[in-house]
Amino acid sequence: MVDVSGKDVTRRVARARGRIVMQPDTLALIARGGAKKGDVLGIARIAAIQAAKRTADLIPLCHPLPLTRVAVEFVLDHDVGAVTIEVTAETLSRTGVEMEALTAAAVGLLTVYDMCKAVDRGMQIESVRLVEKRGGKSGHYLAAGEGSAGRPPKPKRTSR
Repeated sequence: MVDVSGKDVTRRVARARGRIVMQPDTLALIARGGAKKGDVLGIARIAAIQAAKRTADLIPLCHPLPLTRVAVEFVLDHDVGAVTIEVTAETLSRTGVEMEALTAAAVGLLTVYDMCKAVDRGMQIESVRLVEKRGGKSGHYLAAGEGSAGRPPKPKRTSR
């Protein structure tokens, strides 16, 4: 592992996003809460949070971090037939929290796949990426296309 003992403890925030594309009927099933395995988005949210907390166990040489917050949001896009996940992870630490946000987004999407694979094995997980990072020596990073407000226009959010 990289020695981070010389770095200052600062507030660090990272946002990661990805999506899973599926058949319209699969998305409708998720939206109405009709999946046989239960509340797809609720369980995917818990899976994402658990993944963020276990990132150092999953990614070799990744520092274990004391997370102060993990927020998970989903957007259902009926025009495209996709569920987008956005994870914000925060810590007060000597190193960044990007890997926690990325791991959480990936595992959240994998959970959606797992819960719906019986009805749609052709789902595709796409575009898991870091969209923003704040804090630390390298400062602020905002991915191309994110705009000055930090977020592109999105479809209507779900409360799930």
